[in-house]
Amino acid sequence: MGVSGPLRVVVAKPGLDGHDRGAKVIARALRDAGMEVVYTGLHQTPEQIVDTAIQEDADGIGLSILSGAHMTLCGRVVALLKEREAEDITVFVGGIIPDDDIPLLAELGIKGIFTPGATTTEIVSWVTTNLRSTATA
Repeated sequence: MGVSGPLRVVVAKPGLDGHDRGAKVIARALRDAGMEVVYTGLHQTPEQIVDTAIQEDADGIGLSILSGAHMTLCGRVVALLKEREAEDITVFVGGIIPDDDIPLLAELGIKGIFTPGATTTEIVSWVTTNLRSTATA
C-alpha cells in the first residue's frame, strides 16, 4: 500500500533539556520541504511523544536531545512504540551524541542519527528517503 499525502513527522524535545532552537529549525525545514510537522514543545515525556505520534498518524519521530540523556530517552521511545505496536514509525535523533553512542543507538532501533554540523538539507533528504521507503514497504 502506497503513501498518500505528505509525510507526517513529530519533532519532539524529550526530557528536561530547555534548548529548542535546533528542533524548531528542523521542524521548519521539514515543513518547508512539504511535510506535515507537529512540534510537541519542550519537556515532553517519551509517553507523550509516542501518544502524539500515534494520534497524529505520524510516519516518523524526530527527537532533539542536548542533555546527554539520549540513550535512556531514545530507548524508552523505541520500547513504547513496540509496546503500542507502532514500530512502523521511524525514529531519528539529533543533538549532542558522542561517537561511541551512535552504534548503540542504532542497535536500539534509531534509524537516523544527526550530530552537530548536520545540515538541514542532509536531514530533510534523509527523512524524505527513509520515511517514504518505510511507509511504502
